[in-house]
Amino acid sequence: MVLKLFGSPVSTCTARVMACMEEIGLQYELVPVNLKTGEHQRPPHTDRNPFCQIPALQDGDLVLFESRVITRYLVRKYGKGTDLLKEKSFVESVAVDQWMEVEIQHFNGPISTIVFQHLFLPLLFGGHTDQNVVLLDVDKLGKVLDVYEARLSKTKFLAGDFYSLADLHHLPYAHYLLTSTPHGSLINSRPHVKAWWDAINSRPASKKVLAAMSS
Repeated sequence: MVLKLFGSPVSTCTARVMACMEEIGLQYELVPVNLKTGEHQRPPHTDRNPFCQIPALQDGDLVLFESRVITRYLVRKYGKGTDLLKEKSFVESVAVDQWMEVEIQHFNGPISTIVFQHLFLPLLFGGHTDQNVVLLDVDKLGKVLDVYEARLSKTKFLAGDFYSLADLHHLPYAHYLLTSTPHGSLINSRPHVKAWWDAINSRPASKKVLAAMSS
């Protein structure tokens, strides 16, 4: 049975799941959900995700929402060979857990606000970028990336010298920061962060998803 992913390739959360699927080598069907027409706010999509968000995954009778839950599920069920959670090593798996938590607790907040203000607010809602809001979050994100720079001066990737979900989860928002906002220097001015980003976005799975995000 082919997995069904309900969402949009331009959605950061959908792209996060797509990147995981591509890394594992899964076959899946991307079922479009039209945000502009409010399709995500009514059945049948609200039966898949009661919070009216994308994506949702259908695997047989099982339906899941929340992109980071979906990626962990996919790795545990289908991606043992990829070792994106490093669950064979207690120490390495805890490191992956730690940096996945850093991504959602420290990185996601400021970068999602910056990208929303520059890209999604004008594109989807016809609004105007609030530069005061952006500058506050540019400062916050800079401090987070200073921590990343220090960490990545010691290891190639965040959890260690291996690629994992901790790195993959950063892919969509970092891409939009660089391509759709004037704040790409937050990544490019930090040499170890820049090298880390280059290693992430040059992966075949990443290239495929980033192309779909930009189409």
